[in-house]
Amino acid sequence: QVQLVESGGGLVQDGGSLRLSCAASGTLFSATVMGWYRQAPGKQRELVAGYFIGGATTYNYADSVKGRFIISRDNAKNTLYLQMNSLKPEDTAVYYCLRRQRGVEYWGQGTQVTVSS
Repeated sequence: QVQLVESGGGLVQDGGSLRLSCAASGTLFSATVMGWYRQAPGKQRELVAGYFIGGATTYNYADSVKGRFIISRDNAKNTLYLQMNSLKPEDTAVYYCLRRQRGVEYWGQGTQVTVSS
């Protein structure tokens, strides 16, 4: 079993920054996908940023966050990060991390990010 624990969410003003962390523990194998998703009230969950790890690692960012958010990871700590800069009220959502390994997807419990105008 794999556990993912997100942290770093909170309340920030328009234009501010936050860094989210997602610590993985348990039975870990090489991940093929690691990423951040978000879900705002009344909306579907959407991809924010992700690593897709195959023969080469590719990155994917939602158009709405390109140039503002950066995804990174520390393999030694089994931790995924999301640096969020120039935050906007429309970034307000619950942010979830995802890890896919051996064809199974694991999700964290989510962390709330609220951006006030």
